[in-house]
Amino acid sequence: MQYMKKLQEELAVDKDVINKMLKPKSVAVVGASATPGKIGYAVVKNLLKDGYKGAIYPINQKEKEILGLKCYAKIQDVPGEIDSAIMCVPADAMKEVTIECGKKGVKGLIVITSGFSEVGRKDLEDEIVSIAHSYGMRVLGPNIVGSLSNSDQFNGSFAPCLPLPGKASLITQSGALLIALDMATYTRRVGFDKLVSIGNMADVDFADLIEWFNEDEDTSCVSLYVEGLRDGRKFMDAARNSKKPIIALKSGVSAHGAAAAASHTGSLAGAAKIYGSAFKQAAVIQASDLNNLFDRTLALSVQPPMKGDHMLILTNGGGVGVLATDAAEKYGVPLQFAPPEVQAEMKKHMPEFGSAKNPVDMTGMAGNEWYYETVKYSLTNEWVDSLVVLYCETAMTNPTEIADSIKRAVDESGIKDKPITVSFVGGEKSDKAMGWLVEHGIPAYFAPDVAVNTMAALREYAILQENKKSDGMKADEKARKIALEIIDGARKDGRSSLTEIEAKKVFEAYGLKTTKIGLAKSEDEAVKLATEIGFPIVMKIVSPDILHKSDAGGVKVNIKDEAGVREAYNTILKNARSYKADADIHGIAVQEMAPWGTEVILGSVNDPTFGPTVMFGLGGIFVEVLKDVTFRVTPVSRAEAQQMINEIKSAAILAGTRGEAPKDRKAMAETIVHYSSMILDLKDEIAESDANPVLLYEEGQGLRVADARIILKKK
Repeated sequence: MQYMKKLQEELAVDKDVINKMLKPKSVAVVGASATPGKIGYAVVKNLLKDGYKGAIYPINQKEKEILGLKCYAKIQDVPGEIDSAIMCVPADAMKEVTIECGKKGVKGLIVITSGFSEVGRKDLEDEIVSIAHSYGMRVLGPNIVGSLSNSDQFNGSFAPCLPLPGKASLITQSGALLIALDMATYTRRVGFDKLVSIGNMADVDFADLIEWFNEDEDTSCVSLYVEGLRDGRKFMDAARNSKKPIIALKSGVSAHGAAAAASHTGSLAGAAKIYGSAFKQAAVIQASDLNNLFDRTLALSVQPPMKGDHMLILTNGGGVGVLATDAAEKYGVPLQFAPPEVQAEMKKHMPEFGSAKNPVDMTGMAGNEWYYETVKYSLTNEWVDSLVVLYCETAMTNPTEIADSIKRAVDESGIKDKPITVSFVGGEKSDKAMGWLVEHGIPAYFAPDVAVNTMAALREYAILQENKKSDGMKADEKARKIALEIIDGARKDGRSSLTEIEAKKVFEAYGLKTTKIGLAKSEDEAVKLATEIGFPIVMKIVSPDILHKSDAGGVKVNIKDEAGVREAYNTILKNARSYKADADIHGIAVQEMAPWGTEVILGSVNDPTFGPTVMFGLGGIFVEVLKDVTFRVTPVSRAEAQQMINEIKSAAILAGTRGEAPKDRKAMAETIVHYSSMILDLKDEIAESDANPVLLYEEGQGLRVADARIILKKK
C-alpha cells in the first residue's frame, strides 16, 4: 500500500511538472534573438503574435530588449517565477543553462536545440536529462519545433501559427511534419487544441504525454505520428488506460533485425506486424496515411463510438451508395439490410423506384425534408447503431439547406450516443456546406468511402475498448521452477538452445500438450523406447547444433517395426554427421507419431521495443512461404487469442470448409494463452521459440505439439 501511495504521489508531481511545461503561466526563451530569421527571434515573436497572456522573459547576454520585451543576461536575473523555459541555445551551452534553470526553479524545459543523439551525441543528451531530473525538471525534446496550445494561446515554437482550434491534440516525432500539419489544419478543416513536438524523446515520451492528455479538459482525442518507441510496454499501458480515443500513424515499418533470426518466428517478425498488434492490444486506432490520420482524427474527436454492427447509409445517389457499400465491406463494417419496419418508414420519403434496403436510396428527388425526416427517424430507431449520410449536389437542391436539415435532425433527435458522418459530392456550395457541418460537430468528407472509413474507426474504437478487459493467466511459480532447472542445466553445458526433449518438458510444465518422447543413445535403446511408446513412431536427431532437423535429413516418420527403428537410427546419424561433421549429437529422439491434424505454428520472439511477443499462424513447412501469421505482445488474453485465430487468412480452414469439420479453436486459444504465459514468465531466459507443427484436431479433440524449439538469451 505504501509503495502504491508513493507511486501515485510521484505521478501527480510528474503531471504537475508537465502541466507547467505545456500550459505555463510564465515562460523564458533562453537564447532569444533580436535577429529576424533566427529561431530565438521566431519563438518570442510567436508568443506575442498569438496572444500568450503569461509573462515572457527573453534571455540574451547582449541585447537589452527584444520585440519590446526587456532582456535578461541570465535566467537567474529574472525577478519572477518561471514555469517553462524554451531552449534555443547551441548544444554545447545546454549543460550550463540547464543547471541555471534548475537553480531558478524552472519546471519544464522545451528543448528546440538540436545536435544530440540524432548526430551521435547521446552522452550529452543523457547528461542534460540527468541534470534536469536532479532539479525536479522534465525535458521535452531535444531537437523539436516546440509546443503549441490554442486553449492557452501559447505558441512556444517556431511553427508559423496556432492550428485551427479543435478538440484533438497531436504528438509528433517529426518537427517538419508538425509545421506542415499546423498549416494543413486550416485547409483540411480539422481542428487541434495542442500540437506537441517530442523529437528525440530523451525524457518525456509518448506515454508521458498520453497520461497527461488523459486529464486535459481541452482534449477529446489524441493523435500520434510515431517513428519509434523507446519503451513499448510503457506506451501500451498508458494507451490502454486512456479514457480518450488514440489514433496513430506509424512510419518506418520495414522488418527490423529479424532476417537472420534462428527460428521461424524470428524470420517472420517485423516492425509493421508487431507495432500493429501492439496498437490493437492497447486500443489504439491506426491510420494508413496522413490524410487518413486527419480524417479519422476529425471523427474520433467529435463523435461517440459505434457500439453495434448496424450501420445505415442514406443517399440521394445510387453511385455513391454503391461506393459506400464497397467501402463498408473493405473497412470491416459490412452493411445489413434494414428490418421491415425501418424500410417501411424510409419508403415514405422516396419515389416508388427508390430503394429502402440499405443503402437507402431516396433518389435525386430527395430534398431538405426527406433528409430531415430520414436522419431523425434513423437516429431514434433502436436497430440503427450509426448513420452515414451521403449527398450528391443537384440543380433542385441547395447544399447549405441540406446541411441545415441534417444538423436540425441530429439536434431534435436528442440522440448523443450514435455517431454520424457525412459526405457531400459537389462543387463550391457543397464544400461550404461541409465546412459548416464540421464547425457544428458533424464530420463531413469529400468522398463517400472516406465517410465510411471514419465510421469504421469509430466501430473499431468501441470494439477495442471492450477487448481491453484481460483474462490472461497468472504467473505459474511451479512451472517456472521446472523450466529454470532445465534451462540452467543447458547453460552449464555451454548450450544456447534446449534440445527438443528439454523444450517439450518446459512446454508441458506450462500446460501445453506435447507428443510422448524419449532419448535413445543406441539402436537397442531406440527399439525399447519405440516399443514402450507404441508404433508407429517418429525419430529425430537431437543436437543443439542442428536446429532445423528436416534440412539435415534428421527426421524419419511412420516407422512401424523394429527393423525400421534400427535402419532409421543409423540413417539419421549418418545424415547428421554429413550435414555438420562437428555437431554435438546427444542421441536420437523417439517420439509417438500423433494422428494427422491441421498443422499450425506457435512462436515467440523478444522484440526490441515491446519485449516478448507471440506468433500464431498456419504451420508446417509452408509457414515461411505463405507467411500467414499474426502477432501479439504478451500477455495474451483469451479474447485476444481467439482474435489471433480468426484474423489469419487461413481462418476459414480452421472454421471448417469444403465439408471438413471445424477444428478445436477453443483448445487452440487456450494453448496460446498458456504459451503466452510461458514466454512472459521466462522473458529473461528465452530469446526465441516455436512449436511447429502443432497438430490441431477436430472440435473437442484438442491438439498436440509435435515439435518444439527454444533458443536461449545470451548472458
